[in-house]
Amino acid sequence: MNASLSWSQMQAPAMSASPEPAASAADPDADVLARVAAGDAHAFSILVDRHLARVHRLAWRSLGSDAEAEDVAQETFLRAFTQIPRWRAGGARFSTWLHRVALNLCHDRLRRRREEIAVDALDLVDDSAAPDRLLEHGQRRQRVEDALAQLPQRQREALLLCHFEGHSNAVAASVLEVSVDALESLLARARRGLRQRLEEERSSA
Repeated sequence: MNASLSWSQMQAPAMSASPEPAASAADPDADVLARVAAGDAHAFSILVDRHLARVHRLAWRSLGSDAEAEDVAQETFLRAFTQIPRWRAGGARFSTWLHRVALNLCHDRLRRRREEIAVDALDLVDDSAAPDRLLEHGQRRQRVEDALAQLPQRQREALLLCHFEGHSNAVAASVLEVSVDALESLLARARRGLRQRLEEERSSA
């Protein structure tokens, strides 16, 4: 995965507007957002530096393609750039809104493919491990990837946000635009499905 994009590489014509974002009073980006809205171009590069890597990683894990993840990251920030002048206090954090936009863009690409895309799992490989351990880790990682790819999309995204990106249930629920109870239900079903698929794989091995 390569998250080396910078704002200077992302200059392009403005994208069509997405739903108007809203910033929380507790948003750590609030001051920078205000500077961007006031016309401070450098301030937007601060937002890109803060959030690009995570947006790119989320898209990469959703799509399984570095090139597509870069495209999604670029479009996500271009949409943000067009929306920030209309930013309103009192709602989701900027970072939450960014992840929601990125996931929606990933959904569009997955729908166009009309097939399920394998999702990357946790990096289980320790480069300092002995060769036999590296092989074992590689096999385990592949099993997890295969099992994740078989989960329904929403369950997989819940796992990505909570277990891979480290978001709280509340933030993940906001990104997926569901209640916390619904998010927890998705996680429970995803864990059960993942365990079942891994157990079936071991049984058939």
